[in-house]
Amino acid sequence: MTRSPDAARPASASGLPFDDIRALLGRLPGPAVEAVAAVRAREAELVKPTGALGRLEDIAEWLAAWQGKAPPRVARPLVAIFAGAHGVTAKGVSAYPVEVTSQMLGAFSSGGAAINQICASFDIGLKVFDLASDRPTPDITERAAMSEQECAATMAYGMEAIAGGIDLLVVGEMGIGNTTVAAAIACALYGGEPEDWVGRGTGVDKAGLKRKAEAVRAALETHKGHLGDPLEALRRLGGRELAAIAGAIVAARMERVPVVIDGYVATAAASVLHALDASALDHCVAGHRSAEAAHGRLLERLELKPLLDLGMRLGEGSGGALAVAIIKAAAACHSGMATFSEAAVANRA
Repeated sequence: MTRSPDAARPASASGLPFDDIRALLGRLPGPAVEAVAAVRAREAELVKPTGALGRLEDIAEWLAAWQGKAPPRVARPLVAIFAGAHGVTAKGVSAYPVEVTSQMLGAFSSGGAAINQICASFDIGLKVFDLASDRPTPDITERAAMSEQECAATMAYGMEAIAGGIDLLVVGEMGIGNTTVAAAIACALYGGEPEDWVGRGTGVDKAGLKRKAEAVRAALETHKGHLGDPLEALRRLGGRELAAIAGAIVAARMERVPVVIDGYVATAAASVLHALDASALDHCVAGHRSAEAAHGRLLERLELKPLLDLGMRLGEGSGGALAVAIIKAAAACHSGMATFSEAAVANRA
């Protein structure tokens, strides 16, 4: 388990703390068109009818485009879980107390959580990043969750998730109260009413759902006038785990590591990048559509079609990890299947 550094360290050598983030977004590499062409050429020769593997063929192209090689491989996938705590839980927005966040970190470490079982099933690495889970961010209905310096530093820290030569990254989270901050960010970026973006989360009742909407409304009112900048929305309304996820996604793009986005909270973090640059998530896929209705609406806004829809709402990167199995199968089919000539099978006339 990796603990965060002192969030007060400077994130930028010059200018304002967010300057380096904006500069990185201006240098995002594009897809490797030659690798895509090579995948398409091989796909046409594989021993199957044209297009018979459906989205698996699209996934193979996507992997090649962002890994920059053909055939693509998934040999070292990683689930990165970012954990943070939120002061807004004091408003009664969750069915569980804030202490559960740090308690779940113990479950991850001991191998007792659902994500441990999924990762073991599909040979996926797992790293957990503890973002000061013992120190909740301020209540966003009253104050900004982070300073600009802290937010930028946390994004930079999240970039460390890609260390170690991984070839596929799943971004997930753990944080009691973080579906409330995800709803606040979504509402700030895309408008509508708080009720459009809040959901049951960990299982709140009708009264709890009303408290969540009221908390989002109060947060938007507190920070109005500052939410036109997506990075300001992130640092005022978000949390450390969302900032770290955004940083990890940017770093993965720079290092040509494709990304699988997990559930509602991770998607809300990603939406900040999309709001800054509509191409910023081109190297990402949505692992699944969660049971949070707002997650589906957010995916539609980002034009991300989920690979799975299993009614899950666990977080932990669990839906994204399950999607890795499909992605690995897509890569294996593309690289391992025989061509018509190799299999001595007649191609179409």
